[in-house]
Amino acid sequence: MGFSEQTPTSASEIAQNALPSETLVPRVMPRILGTRDMTAMFVVSIYLASCATTAAAVGPAAITYLLLAAITFFVPCLIATAQLGSLFPYEGALYNWTHRLIGGYWSFFSGFCAWFPCVLIASSLADLFVSYTQVVFHAGLTVPWQQGLAICAILIIGGLVSTWRFRLVQNLINVLVGLMLVGTALIGLSAVIWLVEGHHSATNFANWPAWNVGPGNFAMFGLLVFAYIGTEGPLNLAGEITGCHVIKRHLLWGGILILVIYLFNTFAVLAVQGPPAANNPLAMVDIVETVLGKVPAYITALCLMSSFFATILVYNYVYARLLMVAGIDRRLPRAACKLNKHYVPANAIIFQTALAVGFTIFAFIVAPLAALNGSAADFSSEIYNVSQAAAALVWTISAAFLFIDLVACYLRDRHYFWQHRILPMPILWFSIISGLGSCFLTIIDTLLFSWTPLIPNMHWWYLVGSLTLIFLIISAFSSILARSEATWEEIRSALGDTQKQKAYRQ
Repeated sequence: MGFSEQTPTSASEIAQNALPSETLVPRVMPRILGTRDMTAMFVVSIYLASCATTAAAVGPAAITYLLLAAITFFVPCLIATAQLGSLFPYEGALYNWTHRLIGGYWSFFSGFCAWFPCVLIASSLADLFVSYTQVVFHAGLTVPWQQGLAICAILIIGGLVSTWRFRLVQNLINVLVGLMLVGTALIGLSAVIWLVEGHHSATNFANWPAWNVGPGNFAMFGLLVFAYIGTEGPLNLAGEITGCHVIKRHLLWGGILILVIYLFNTFAVLAVQGPPAANNPLAMVDIVETVLGKVPAYITALCLMSSFFATILVYNYVYARLLMVAGIDRRLPRAACKLNKHYVPANAIIFQTALAVGFTIFAFIVAPLAALNGSAADFSSEIYNVSQAAAALVWTISAAFLFIDLVACYLRDRHYFWQHRILPMPILWFSIISGLGSCFLTIIDTLLFSWTPLIPNMHWWYLVGSLTLIFLIISAFSSILARSEATWEEIRSALGDTQKQKAYRQ
C-alpha cells in the first residue's frame, strides 16, 4: 500500500517548509484518535512504575524531587509540546517541528534521538513484566538466559498485537490504562487505610530537614526527570487525531494524571514501607497485600503488568510513525512507510521489535557467556544498566530540541509565531530556560551518579558517556546513510520509469 506526494504551500516562511507526509497521512490514515485515546496513550507512555520505589530511597525528599522535576522539566515540556503541536499539528511531532524550524538534517537527528531509546526501553518494560511474573506467580526464570527468552517472547507478542487493526489496539490500550488506574487506586487506598487504622507511618514526614535537596540526594533529580520524559511522543500520531483541540486537552489531563499517580504511589510506599522499599521492585504490590490481603495484591500486580504491556504496544506504534513519515518524506527507504491491510506501518513495527529482541539476546544471553570473572547475572545487569542510562541520555537530548525548536520558531518567523501563540511569552520563556537547564542538569547528574551498586561512580561516567557518544555518532551517520539509500531508490525508480517510456515509444 503506497503513498503519492503532494506538498502544501503557504505565505509563511515556516509554513512553506512543509513535508509530503503532512498532507499524505491525513488522506490515508483514519482520523480516529480523540481526547480519551490520546490521554490514555500519553499516561501509559510516560508512566514509570519503578519511580515510586526508586524515589523512596531518599525519604520525604522524594516528594520534593517529584515536584521539583515536575515544575522545572515536566511542565515546561508540556508547555513546549502544546505550543509546537498547535503550530504544526502534523504526524511525526518532533521530527516535523525540527524540520520546519531548523532543517532536514537536524530533524532526522532529533527524531532518531527520540526513537532509538524507546526501542531499548521497550526491553526494560518487558523485563519488568517478567520480574513481576517471577515473584507474584512463582514462574522461576532464575538465570539470565531464561529471563532473556521470556523478555523476547513478550516483545514478540507485543509486536504482533501492534500490527492489528489500529482501533482495536487502541481500545485494548484504553482498557489496560483503566486497569492501571485501578491498581493505583488500590495502592493509594491501602496507604490511607493503613494510617486510619492507627499504624505509624514508616517515614517521619514531620522531619522537615528530610524534605531538603542536598548533595547526598541530588542523584534523584536525574532519575525522576526520566520519569517525566516523552511528552511529545503521542503527537507522532497528530495526523490521526479528530481535531486540534485534542492536543491541548490530552496534555492537560494526561499531565494531571501522571503527577497525581506519581505522588499517590510515592506517598503510599513511604508511608507503609519507608526508604527500605527502594530495594524491592514489587513494593507497591506488597503494600496492598499487607493492608488488603492476597487477592487485592494479585489484582494490583495484574493491573501494573497490564500497564507494562500497554506501554510496549504504545511504543511500538507511536515510534513506528517516525519511521513511517521518514519513509514518506524520502528520508528512509520506502519499505519503512509500507502499510499492511489494517493501515498500520507493520514493517516499521517489525523492525523495532527485531532490534529490541536483538538487544535482549545480547544483554541476557550473549553477554553472560562473555563474563570472565564474577557472576554472569551481575555482568548482564551491568550491561543492561549502562545501556539503559545511555539511552535515557540520548532521549534527554531529544527533549532539549522541544525548547530549541521554540526559540528557532520565535527567531525565524515572529509573525507566524505570534499568530499561533497559545500562552503568554513570559510562560514560554520560563519553559525554554527551565527546560534546557533541566536537560543539562539531568545529563550531568546521570553521568556522575551510577544507577547500580555493581559499578562505582568513577567507572560509571566513562562507560555511560562512551556508549552515549556511540549512540549519537550512530544517529548522526544514520541521517546521512538513510538519506543516501532513499536517494538511490528514487534514482533507480526514475531510471525504471525512463526505460518503460523508451520501451513504450519503441
